[in-house]
Amino acid sequence: MIEIGLTGWGDHPDVYAPTSSAKDKLVDYSAHFPVVELDSTFYAIQPERNIRKWIAETPDNFRFIVKAYQGMTGHHRGELPYASVEEMYKQFRLSIQPLQEAGKLAMVLVQFPPWFDCTKENVQEILFICKRLEGFDIAIEFRHQSWYSSDYQEGTLGFLRKWNLIHSVCDEPQAGVGSIPLIPETTRTDKVLFRLHGRNVQGWRNLSGDDQAWRKVRYLYNYVETELQEIQTAVQKLNAETEEVFVVFNNNSGGHAAQNAKRFQKMLDINYESLAPKQLDFFEGEW
Repeated sequence: MIEIGLTGWGDHPDVYAPTSSAKDKLVDYSAHFPVVELDSTFYAIQPERNIRKWIAETPDNFRFIVKAYQGMTGHHRGELPYASVEEMYKQFRLSIQPLQEAGKLAMVLVQFPPWFDCTKENVQEILFICKRLEGFDIAIEFRHQSWYSSDYQEGTLGFLRKWNLIHSVCDEPQAGVGSIPLIPETTRTDKVLFRLHGRNVQGWRNLSGDDQAWRKVRYLYNYVETELQEIQTAVQKLNAETEEVFVVFNNNSGGHAAQNAKRFQKMLDINYESLAPKQLDFFEGEW
């Protein structure tokens, strides 16, 4: 089974009804896609009331890929807003527990930064995180190329298999050691994650030092037909090897993610059932 979705539900105007307000965006989104990557959890551990609201707004079979809080993965700068590391993990677990209880938690995505390279110390850090997230399905995404070097690639995949971790396959710009190659390999028989970041090589690295401006251009990319065909080949390989392939388009900056995802869905001849009812037929336009 192939489940296609997007990162977040707040920046995809193509899927919203004309009369919808901001509070309706998730409802509109869930009329089109069966899964979403919840990235607000990366910036702040969400209060339980938000989680329960999102559970209530989505169909029974809708699922969330929850991105791990930045304080867990080495992205956070400055002092953590928690009394201790243990308290941070406790609050994160409590926050997402309702999703798991509702059967709507697909996995927790633990994405490491580009400077998190393949070392013994960092392998131990992964195990440290996994121990504190025990009981949840965990996907691991690397950004440093060393994990997939000729010396370490088999060891990396073997490590993920040994600890029952989901491999986050990525399509992203090939821009040096801070990006990884497309390696369509599964490490579990039930789930694999495939995230598409676009191929904006110039925008991938922050050469200006301006984080805000950089984030606007990093994921500015529109996949063309031939590129989607390459992705299709990789996804079909993964689909033959595991029960569920979660495909998430993250090229949001220019509004291309929804269009690309809809086009990809059409290429695969996928029609999702039991989604929230679409409000207007014109949502089924040419993608």
